[in-house]
Amino acid sequence: MFAKATYLERRKKLKEQLNSGVVVFPGNRESAMNYPANPYHFRQDSSFLYYFGLDLPGFDGVIDIDEDRDYIFGNDFTVDDIIWTGPQPTVKDLSADAGVGDTGDFAQFAEKISAALKSKRKIHFLPPYRAENALRLSALLGISPEFLKTYVSVDLINVMVGQRSLKSDLEVKEIEKALEISYEMYSTVMQMARPGVYEREIVGKIEGIVGSYGSHIAFPTILSIHGETLHNHFHGNRLEMDQLLVVDSGAESPEHYASDITRTLPVGGVFTSRQKEIYEIVLKSQLTAIEAIKPEQNYKDIHLQVAEVMVNGLNDIGLMKGDVKEAVSQGAHALFYPHGLGHMMGLDVHDMEDIGEDFVGYNQQVKRSDQFGLAYLRLARRLQTGFVFTVEPGMYFIPALIDQWKSENKLSQFINYDKVEGYKNFGGIRIEDDILVTDTGYRVLGRPIPKTISEIENIMK
Repeated sequence: MFAKATYLERRKKLKEQLNSGVVVFPGNRESAMNYPANPYHFRQDSSFLYYFGLDLPGFDGVIDIDEDRDYIFGNDFTVDDIIWTGPQPTVKDLSADAGVGDTGDFAQFAEKISAALKSKRKIHFLPPYRAENALRLSALLGISPEFLKTYVSVDLINVMVGQRSLKSDLEVKEIEKALEISYEMYSTVMQMARPGVYEREIVGKIEGIVGSYGSHIAFPTILSIHGETLHNHFHGNRLEMDQLLVVDSGAESPEHYASDITRTLPVGGVFTSRQKEIYEIVLKSQLTAIEAIKPEQNYKDIHLQVAEVMVNGLNDIGLMKGDVKEAVSQGAHALFYPHGLGHMMGLDVHDMEDIGEDFVGYNQQVKRSDQFGLAYLRLARRLQTGFVFTVEPGMYFIPALIDQWKSENKLSQFINYDKVEGYKNFGGIRIEDDILVTDTGYRVLGRPIPKTISEIENIMK
């Protein structure tokens, strides 16, 4: 946990901005993997962590704005529990660490919410993403589970997004702790990516590095020679010379702040001439995007700027043709670049997306497009000092997508389908770093992980 002053200040700001009502933050419980006594690895709800800091199952938080009081509810451990878990602090002791003086058990939690409902007070809650929390909220509030999302507090969502989007120095330090683990992970991958090695061997090694720090992975590792599949979690392939290996992975810091890095490596240590051509386009796209970052810059505009860099590069090598701006306007680049430029990061690797991506990456001024590719932008709004997010352009040759577009003769005025056919076994390339928006521009977080062709080839030797 951070010092209790951090949580006191966060809750104070929430109360000041939300003005009235009762805010309910259900903490996560342990969730059974295949029978009740064998749970999945516990991960606390990030919003509960942000305001209360307790990283244990079985607690709920309440912020009563009208009374200016904060509560933590949970049941103390019994002797039967302690046989299995060892000695545990009391709810009161744990709550004191978060600066909370009012505590109670789960029966008192239900009484608190029932009294607020009878008084017709506003109950603020976030959309639940776990079925067990949805059922608990449903029972507490008397709302059928299928209608819960109709009653979520948009006011709470907007206030919380405003708070959590602006990272403090403490939070940035946590992200950089996670990035230090990522540095070791990628140093290891670059030594192991050689012919004859199986993907699963590398995954086991780098996830073991995360565990050796007492940490956990921030999301399921993507490590595949089939980088054209954007979220590829299959790790059964044997590496062969001249293949491309896409590695997208992250760790959590002790306080659960995430890192998220992607590198694309040549199996055997040397890029082929064709791989170099595509790699340089993606790298130039990423560097262009990073250089454009500053407060008040619209991230959707940076995404489109990156798309133009890609189309220019693809025109130069004959895979695309025609006017660059018109090609981007009509979405021709999305055949090769079908996702967004990046996403917010923090306590969640896709920060706060449990409450709805449109609340986090969009606002009243920036609405989601319905154009293929552009519709997938997770972050499109204006940037602010304190934002932390990813910059991760990629270029992919997806056989099914190429076949579909070619059969429809889609945007053929911009795409040389005959030449693209020769790239259907290419795979994909993605390069990703984590960026902080500063008062005057940006800072790339963490120790630099090699990403130029020469850097990668030199370290892989």
